[in-house]
Amino acid sequence: MCSYRSEKQSYRKALLLVTCLAGFGSVSVAAPAQAATSTVKHKAHAHGVAAQSQRVPRNAAVTAVPEHPKARHPSSINSTGDEHVTVSTSRLARSRGGGMMRVETAPYAIQTITKTFIEARSPTSTALDLIKNLPSVNVSTPDTSGMQGGRIQSRSLTDADMALMVDGAPAASASYMAEDIDSENLDSVSMMPGSSPIDLPATSAAAGVMNETSHDPAHQFGGLIDFSYGTNNLSREFLRVESGDIAKTGVRSYLSFSNTHARSWMGAGINQRRHLDFGIRKDWENGSYAKLFMSWNYEDFVIDRYPTAAQFHQYKDTGVGYGRKAEFDPSGNDYWKNNIDHWNQLFLSAPIHVVLTDKLQFDLRPYYNWGQGWDGSSGGFAKGNTNYKSGQTIAAGTPLTSYFLENGALDVGATAKLGYDIDRHNHLDFGYWYENQDYTQHFPSSVTKADGSNPSPNDSTYQVYSGSNRSYPGNTTGYEIHSLFLQETAKYFHDRLLVNAGFKYVMSNVWYRTYPANKQMGQNLTAPLPHLSISYHFNDHHQVYVNAEGDFRQPSASALGNTAYTGTLPKNQYSIKEELGYRYNDKYVIVDLDLFNYNITNRLLTTYLGNNQTGVVNAGNQTARGFDVMVSTQPIYGFSPYVSFEYLNARMDTNIAASDAAGTLTAFRSKGTQAPLSPHVMANFGLSYVNQGFFANATLHYTGPQSVSIAGDQRIPGYVTNTLSLGYHFKPVWYAKSPTIRLNFTNLTGSIVRTGVVGVGTNASAVRLMNGNLSGTGSSAQFYVEPRFSMTGTISTAF
Repeated sequence: MCSYRSEKQSYRKALLLVTCLAGFGSVSVAAPAQAATSTVKHKAHAHGVAAQSQRVPRNAAVTAVPEHPKARHPSSINSTGDEHVTVSTSRLARSRGGGMMRVETAPYAIQTITKTFIEARSPTSTALDLIKNLPSVNVSTPDTSGMQGGRIQSRSLTDADMALMVDGAPAASASYMAEDIDSENLDSVSMMPGSSPIDLPATSAAAGVMNETSHDPAHQFGGLIDFSYGTNNLSREFLRVESGDIAKTGVRSYLSFSNTHARSWMGAGINQRRHLDFGIRKDWENGSYAKLFMSWNYEDFVIDRYPTAAQFHQYKDTGVGYGRKAEFDPSGNDYWKNNIDHWNQLFLSAPIHVVLTDKLQFDLRPYYNWGQGWDGSSGGFAKGNTNYKSGQTIAAGTPLTSYFLENGALDVGATAKLGYDIDRHNHLDFGYWYENQDYTQHFPSSVTKADGSNPSPNDSTYQVYSGSNRSYPGNTTGYEIHSLFLQETAKYFHDRLLVNAGFKYVMSNVWYRTYPANKQMGQNLTAPLPHLSISYHFNDHHQVYVNAEGDFRQPSASALGNTAYTGTLPKNQYSIKEELGYRYNDKYVIVDLDLFNYNITNRLLTTYLGNNQTGVVNAGNQTARGFDVMVSTQPIYGFSPYVSFEYLNARMDTNIAASDAAGTLTAFRSKGTQAPLSPHVMANFGLSYVNQGFFANATLHYTGPQSVSIAGDQRIPGYVTNTLSLGYHFKPVWYAKSPTIRLNFTNLTGSIVRTGVVGVGTNASAVRLMNGNLSGTGSSAQFYVEPRFSMTGTISTAF
């Protein structure tokens, strides 16, 4: 296998991987050494467990991840802590609406799904399935088996504009969200739609952050087992084993494995996924801790076909589908076994928090994400002018397979932060972030096997040659980031007033190199990112906050690699965002209101290139403003309602360049029109019910009409989706501590609706341009369609 990574880059990545693996061990030497001298003093200043059980500390909720109960410094989304210390008394008190909403006190918008809701849903659920009823997002998913991800729209932006995290470390894209973690190992999923903590390692946070918090290992030996069976021949098995506290080391861990098998819901095909999660953690009395989470994912799934508007309406009106064919089709070469995604993914994060003195703390958060695999698709037919490696001519008309071959997709980095308590009111953080992302990919061709399936692109028996040279075009893309950040947090009036101000400066070197032509382009980029947030608690029930920050989106290496070489790289997208929020909570109800305004320059739009690959283009400037509101209550006679609503007004501020039918450069009349992927209204309703062992949850989601093309000539109507969960917790039996049975239903009405697009189109038809002429041929959007009705039954128990 060819590799074009430089020795210098590989050396740096190897060092960072070693840091991830060795960090857990190194802190176990450093932390105990100073624990004896700082434990007594630190305990005097720590947030007590009893205090947390009575009410949530105002200065402890600037994080989306539960903080260690003894840590006294303001934390970030990256922080993780021993949730088991406080969860038994505070998790249910903070969670309302059946786990669809949580009491928040952060000085910015944050929307969280908790464990109560996660445990009611199907184990096949991905994070995208779980957040579908948050007010700020419209989620599209292509399957019901949980083996694929999907797309997120949020406040006129998409998941490509979003930082997607597991325990504060960059994870797989939304399209491949299932690679990261099994739902049984999720404690919560948080959306911060308008902000990103300053110490977050993110190159795309214009649409905010989605963070998945992984399960902390239990202190006692035990585990969890579940079995699921459902529609489309779905079968899934999951087992997690907890070590408990290992001897007197204070170390605890868990290991889990799942296996999933299902048919494609549209067209023919069989999908398979195997997944492993591993977690280990150690805590010290002075508040120091070290945690490691690792996941491995292997999957084979059919590459979906995403319909055009005409194909969708044909399916809706006649029932004629658009999926892959069940048998080998020599004329069209669209057999499902010739359209398979094979992928291996390894993800690792190892956050370390060290209390150096009573006033000084150090955080190191290394991460490593590596993937390798390939997608196959129809490559047309041989013309008789190519040959096998042996020299034998490939007969004209022989079916071929084209590949997207990812030789290696690597994302590795680390954030180091030093925190200092200046006095009882002020805390200072200073840090450095490094990241290196490198993608090497090729686009070879091979002869399709006689049975219609695609061979491995590395199998020399089927490879296509021209004489003695293999057809093996490809590219290497990536970037290297260095970033410094500084923030100061001040708390006054008995911590009722919190002011956080910071500045982050990102320096990035981006490269793009093609093979075999060896064309190169690159650029050095910088991004100044100021942050300011102010929060004030009038009392225990009322809070107001203001948040303002700059965020940017750098085109991902994978998107650049899929974009045609033009000699010029897309510009960074930059956003200036403001939020004004109000929160109310008491023992009965939670209310959360957030008003927002975005100003976006050099808008990056995702375009669909086929074969599950996307590219990016700059699409001028954009303004978006609106509000989110959420309301939920404690159980009323067992019923816990939840309601959320968003109004959004997003407008294009630029006439986007286009060519007319004669090839003359002009522009679309896009200025002042509704921005693509920006429905004016989204609404959600949820109702949970618990009575002794019985539990249930029902949800409704509505998304209004929206534009899906730059020219604004193609739209999709509003739609409604729904889910239902029913279950019963039985009394413990022998080793089964919590025997449970549950049924999960999606799309109960069987509605056939489009829920989003894979990529925005330019123009679906000829439109009048700025120079008065009609446009040339454009591209229309391709759509996500809500999967048909599905039911999943699960039996589970802890032991």
